[in-house]
Amino acid sequence: MNGEVRPHYVVCGSDPLAYWVVRSLLATDSPTGQIRVTLIVPERRRSEGPDGRDIEGVQVVLADRLDEAAFRRAGLAGADGLALLHQDDVGNMHAALCAREVEPRLRLVVRMFNTSLANGLRQLFPDSAVLSDASMAAPAFVAAALGELAPTHFRHAGRTLYVARRADVRPQDVLTGLAVTTDPELIRVLPADEAAADVVLAEATGQPAGAELAARRLVRARRRRQPAVVLLRAVRSFATRKIGVAVLVLLAMIAVLGWLNSGAAHVNWSDALYLTLVTSLSGQDPDLDKSVAAQIMQVVLTLAGLALIPLITAAVVDGIVNARLALHNGRIQPDRTGHVVVVGLGNIGTRVMAQLHDFGVEVVAIDRNPDARGAALAHRLEVPLIVGDAGEEETLRAASVATCQALVVVSTDDGANLRAALNARSLDPDLRVVLRLFDGDFAERIQQAFGIGISRSVSYLAAPAFAAALLDRAVIATIPVDRHALLVTDVPVMAGASLDGRPLAAVARPGEVRLLAYTRAGQRTEWSADPRMVINAGDRLTVVARRAGLSALLRETTPLPPEPTGTPAPRQPDE
Repeated sequence: MNGEVRPHYVVCGSDPLAYWVVRSLLATDSPTGQIRVTLIVPERRRSEGPDGRDIEGVQVVLADRLDEAAFRRAGLAGADGLALLHQDDVGNMHAALCAREVEPRLRLVVRMFNTSLANGLRQLFPDSAVLSDASMAAPAFVAAALGELAPTHFRHAGRTLYVARRADVRPQDVLTGLAVTTDPELIRVLPADEAAADVVLAEATGQPAGAELAARRLVRARRRRQPAVVLLRAVRSFATRKIGVAVLVLLAMIAVLGWLNSGAAHVNWSDALYLTLVTSLSGQDPDLDKSVAAQIMQVVLTLAGLALIPLITAAVVDGIVNARLALHNGRIQPDRTGHVVVVGLGNIGTRVMAQLHDFGVEVVAIDRNPDARGAALAHRLEVPLIVGDAGEEETLRAASVATCQALVVVSTDDGANLRAALNARSLDPDLRVVLRLFDGDFAERIQQAFGIGISRSVSYLAAPAFAAALLDRAVIATIPVDRHALLVTDVPVMAGASLDGRPLAAVARPGEVRLLAYTRAGQRTEWSADPRMVINAGDRLTVVARRAGLSALLRETTPLPPEPTGTPAPRQPDE
C-alpha cells in the first residue's frame, strides 16, 4: 500500500487478547522495519478491559460486522496475515470465509473453543493456525490452585521436556534453569546464574509432574463427609425465614394459652395437652358454665388453630418448592474439605474444572447462569454446580469455601471476581485464591492492598503464541512463570545474518534468551553443544526466550535488506 514494504498484519478483536497480540506484534521488528498493524474493532467498546484501539502506531478500523467491505477498508488485500480473535467460533469462521474472498493467500490465525469447528476450519484453510487461549492458560490456573508450577510439557528432537522445581527432579535430568521464584516480590526469569534458578526445564524420566503429585496428595488427604450436618443444612433450607418465624410464634402462643387453660381447668399436663390440641385443631363445643377467662382462652385457641392449619400447609408447600429449587441450583451440598472451588464456567473455568477432575481432585463449580458453557460438562462429570452469585457469602458457604484447598475465580468480570475473592478471604484468611484479572495494573494494586498474590491474565499468557503463529514462527511451547511468559522457539539462521559465523556463546542473553539445543543442517540435535562452536547458515537454534529477547534474536538470524543500488540522480534546482 503506497509503496509500503513493511509486513502488514490485520487483527480483529475487542478484548484484552487483541490488545496483547497487537502489543506483541508491535514489539517485533522485521528486517524492513517495524511491523504495520491494523486493528478492526466494533464502534462501541464491548469489553471493560483494553482492546488495543488506544495503542499508538496502530491503524484502527471501526466495523461492527466482519465482512468483505470491512476487510477491504483495513487493507487486507496483500496483507501478510489475519488474526480473528473474537469469542465467537461461528462468527470467526464466517469472517475467515469472507477474508478468503479478499485475499486468497493469507496466513490465518483463529481463536476457537469448539474443537469440532476448529478441525473443520483447518481443513478449509490448510495454512492456518487454530488456537484456544483457554487451553493455553488453563494449566497455569490448575497449577496455581494446587500450589505447583504450570504443568508445561512438550516434545522436541526426541525428548520430552517439562517444567518443574529443581527440588523435584534429579540433577542429571535438569536441562536449564528458567527462573528464580524464591522472592515472590522479585521474580527473575532466565538468570545469568543457572544454578540459582529454582524453576527448571527438565527431561521427563517417568516421574509425575509437580501438579499431579500435589493432586494425588490432595485426594489422599480428603476427609469423610458428615451426613448429620448435611441433613441439618437440608432441613434448614426447606422453609423460608418468614414462614418459619410465623409458625414458631403461633406455636408459642398456643403453648402459653394451653398452659393458662390447664391452670384454669385444674387438670394435669397430659389432659391440658389434649384439651389444647383438640381446641386449637378442631374447636370445642361451647360451654356456658365455664368462667369468662376460660371462654376467652377457648376462643383464642380456636382462632389460633384456624391460623395454624394454613400456616402448616404453607410451610410444607414452601419447603417442597424450596427444596426442589435448592437441589436444582446445587445449594444443598454436603460439607467438603480439601476440594477446589471454581467460579465461572466460561471457556477458562470449564477447562480448569475438567483438568482438576482429570487429576482426581474434587471440584465444586459456581456460576450465575444455570446454562453456562461448562454446565453440561459439569453434570456429565458429576461436578456439583451451585447456581448463584459467588460474591454472596451464602453461595460461598454452600460450596464449603471455608474448608476448601483453593478458590479459582475465573469469570469475565473483574469486579465480581474481586468480590468473590475478598468474601472468601473473610471466611478463611489463609485461603489460596487464584484470581483472574484482565488489568495488569489493577492486579498489582490488589496484590499490594489485599495480599492476593496469585493473579493470572489469560490474554497475557496466550498472546505470545497467537502473535508467533501469525508471524509463522515455529513456537514449540509457551511457559508461564508467574506473570511472565517464556517462548520455546526453533529459529533458523539465514545466510548473511549477523550470527552467521559467530560462536554459539553469542546467542545467550541473561534475562532475555537462553540456548537449549543446536542443530546443524542435516545433522542431529545437540543438547550440550560447545559454546565455542561456530554458527553457519542453515543451522537451527532452539531457544527459550522472552518476547523482546526473541525479537532481538530474530533480527540477528535474518539478513538485512540489501542497500539500494545505483546513484540517485542529482536534484535539479528549482527555477
